[in-house]
Amino acid sequence: SRTACLVGDGDDDLIKPKKLLNPVRESRSHQEVHRELMHTCRRISVEIKPELQRVLESRRRDQLIKQRKQEEEAHRKRSPLEAELMRRHRRLEELEKQQQEEKQEKRGAPEFIKVKENLRRTSVQNDEK
Repeated sequence: SRTACLVGDGDDDLIKPKKLLNPVRESRSHQEVHRELMHTCRRISVEIKPELQRVLESRRRDQLIKQRKQEEEAHRKRSPLEAELMRRHRRLEELEKQQQEEKQEKRGAPEFIKVKENLRRTSVQNDEK
């Protein structure tokens, strides 16, 4: 019987203590701050890139910079003939662009405006002869 007392649960009559609640942790403001902190931490951890990815991106950036420098040097080394050809080429492209814009405007214009422009052209051509 004595061993029964030592081994048995004779403490059934006693009230077992509960763990006390921390008033700071239970406050709504603390919970909101904690939630925001956890969200920020997750976002930052996603934004942090692995070292390999950072190295690859820096190499790509360096290659682009090197390529731009080479293009600039090639641009500087152009002969006067090449520069003149480039200017003429740009001028021709601009003229073609203007002609296309004029055609687009004429397509949308009413018929009487088209006829008026044709009459004006014929009168200018007759005056030149």
